[in-house]
Amino acid sequence: MLLPDHLQYTASHEWVQIDEQKGIAAVGITAHAQEALGDIVFLELPTIGKTVNAEEPIAVIESVKAASDIYAPLSGEVVEVNDALAQAPETLSDDPYAAWLFKLKLSDTAASNTLMDAAAYRESIGG
Repeated sequence: MLLPDHLQYTASHEWVQIDEQKGIAAVGITAHAQEALGDIVFLELPTIGKTVNAEEPIAVIESVKAASDIYAPLSGEVVEVNDALAQAPETLSDDPYAAWLFKLKLSDTAASNTLMDAAAYRESIGG
């Protein structure tokens, strides 16, 4: 399974790419999550300006199999959403690492040490 080493991961199957200089985290879903869901048909992304705490539901993803919450990997404020992806959610089925869902302005960048690296995530999913 494709698992980019430059990203960080959550136990709830989100990937995170942090721009340390800006304190902004781009968030998406992992290939493991996408495979479990199947073909993605709908995304409900958060609103810009929404403040969330780590591990809170922040968005919803629906597939032909099920609907599932997407959780905030870290605490912060939503500063951008990927509207193009919301208009074509099926593209996540092709490559879930090709596009982020939303970006958070982190309230504490040091909290990123709670995330897993690729090796730890691979182990957590039995890969």
